[in-house]
Amino acid sequence: MEHVLGIAQNARLKRSLAPAMERARQACERTGQAARVFQDFRYRTLDSWSRERRLIGKAEHLPRGASPRFVVTSLGAGRMAARTLYEQVYCARGDMENRIKEQQLALFADRTSAHTMRANQLRLYFASFAYALLELLRRRGLRGTRLARAQCGTIRLKLLKIGVRIRVSVRAVRLSFDEGFPEAGLFGQVLARLQSLPLRC
Repeated sequence: MEHVLGIAQNARLKRSLAPAMERARQACERTGQAARVFQDFRYRTLDSWSRERRLIGKAEHLPRGASPRFVVTSLGAGRMAARTLYEQVYCARGDMENRIKEQQLALFADRTSAHTMRANQLRLYFASFAYALLELLRRRGLRGTRLARAQCGTIRLKLLKIGVRIRVSVRAVRLSFDEGFPEAGLFGQVLARLQSLPLRC
């Protein structure tokens, strides 16, 4: 099984990454922007690893200071370059954890306090369905708006957790917003986009 894991830094790792850190520092001072240099090397712990393994060192220097990180992987250098492995594989894992946290905090996926396993599973299903719907809203309805990258909690607060008067007639369902609702224009734009999506059964 392949793996890509972050490991804690130590004095030996920092010494190995020192030349790359210096290049990153110089680039950061020259441009005033964060600079990254990746180093691919072999490493073995003094006593806990049975053999050398491939390590990726990310030498990043920010305007506020150095930020080195290290990743150990079973993927060979011929299969994936250091930068690609760190930014597209390892960082994607971190982003996935952020999405799980977003679902727990904003959509109550952590509420598993029912007395039966089945009831708790149903709660998780509802939270997962809600996340899928909000992700569709974010990807299709909010594309190109200032909320296109907003978290679920922000979308709920700005667009969904609002008070409206609902009037149902034979021909239409009318929503009457408060005149002071600051996101009325955005709400109408998102609604029009969602209504234009083709229905699939």
